[in-house]
Amino acid sequence: MRSIWKGAVSFGLVTIPVALFSATEDRTPKFKMLRGADGSPIKYKRVAEADGQEVTWEEIVKGFEVEKGTYVTFTDDELAAASAKAGAKLVDVVQFVDASEIDPMYYKSSYFLAPERTGVKAYRILIGALEDGDKVGIAKVAIREKQQLATIRAKDGVLVLETMYWPDEIRKPEFEELDVDVEIRSEEVAMATMLIENMTRPFDESEYVDQTRERISELAQQKLEGQEIVVPEAPEPTKVVDLLEALKASVEATKSAKKAAS
Repeated sequence: MRSIWKGAVSFGLVTIPVALFSATEDRTPKFKMLRGADGSPIKYKRVAEADGQEVTWEEIVKGFEVEKGTYVTFTDDELAAASAKAGAKLVDVVQFVDASEIDPMYYKSSYFLAPERTGVKAYRILIGALEDGDKVGIAKVAIREKQQLATIRAKDGVLVLETMYWPDEIRKPEFEELDVDVEIRSEEVAMATMLIENMTRPFDESEYVDQTRERISELAQQKLEGQEIVVPEAPEPTKVVDLLEALKASVEATKSAKKAAS
């Protein structure tokens, strides 16, 4: 893996030199727009709205819309200055919290923080302390000239940095449907609880694969071999049934599957 940047984790008076690596990769099948007649790839041009003229990269500047149709422009240096400690390459840990306090909705992207050779001891001490207390660090870090809120946690002997949404970026769940008054029967809750218990088991990552990606690869190979692709008919929508009866049937089905598995 190639590091994104090299810097340091700082908490209190302790500084640990680290390198930042992407912890995930997007493996969603990629498609390119082609002309249907001959398969020629389509290119997109950058044109100005005012006159439709094509614009080169050298002519392009970054504009911030202060009101509808009114922009102010910024240079890269000005944007770097706007991000606190942008040039410091510093993961500045400002506090520690219980891991359970962070709602998963806040998390964006995951990165590995690998130690530089001179910081291995301090790095492992921090990992041990985080694991013993089941804590995560709340930090501020600049990645690609943008200040990010982030957490630092220990996972399998490695520090993981996860960027977060700022609190004012989390939308409020305001839905009129949630104001509807419905009757909840205790039997329904009990059955739902039993269903959840029957479906509860340790997480096994090997059980989960992207079937869409695999199927697209299979279909692409079939097309290369000249085979005809048959598109199956979409299933009919499931009819609405009595909720309690559906829960009972689900509990029985999962109970049988659990016995068979054991």
